[in-house]
Amino acid sequence: MALLFFLLKVFVISFSGAMQPGPVTATVITMGTRNRYAGILLAIGHAIIELPLMVLIVLGMGTLFKSEKTQVVIGLAGGTFLLMMAVHMIISLKAGRPKENKPLNKKPILAGIILSASNPYFLIWWATLGMRLAMELKEFETWAFVLFALVHWLCDAVWFQALSWTTFKGSKLLGTKGQRFVLTVCALALFAFGLMFIYNAGAGLVNLLTVK
Repeated sequence: MALLFFLLKVFVISFSGAMQPGPVTATVITMGTRNRYAGILLAIGHAIIELPLMVLIVLGMGTLFKSEKTQVVIGLAGGTFLLMMAVHMIISLKAGRPKENKPLNKKPILAGIILSASNPYFLIWWATLGMRLAMELKEFETWAFVLFALVHWLCDAVWFQALSWTTFKGSKLLGTKGQRFVLTVCALALFAFGLMFIYNAGAGLVNLLTVK
């Protein structure tokens, strides 16, 4: 009973986290306009980064991800990557028919890996809520970690796939103009998230340099 209650808690917290708007959501919608299975593929890439991170946190290395230095480095790298993606999308849209963006359309698993590894808020989530859940795992047998990881990943996979499937179906109804509008909104969202990542990382860097 205790394990079932814990897994229910994992489901609620994980699903609410997956549903939060962010660069991953914007990217899933962008990929979904051309690939109905983009969500599940991106979730696989996400898991490639997330599973080792979960193991490290369970082993007690979660404090590393609370480090401001770590968050600054990842914030700057992630923000730069998001800006590059957004600019590429905007340029291709202005050029006429949107070009294939390799990291987004041809390699959604790679997109999931890069977006997860370059998102400082992903690390903050695991350094706070994720670490709290991992601490509760100590009350159960080792195999409970497998159920924990599976439930958490399924929340991401189901939500991402639902988004990409809905977007794929919707893009057929919207037509070319509607698709361009969706891609423009996503590009602007990625650009905004990129600026936010860099701004927060810059503020953290200034704080590190000024602390005596």
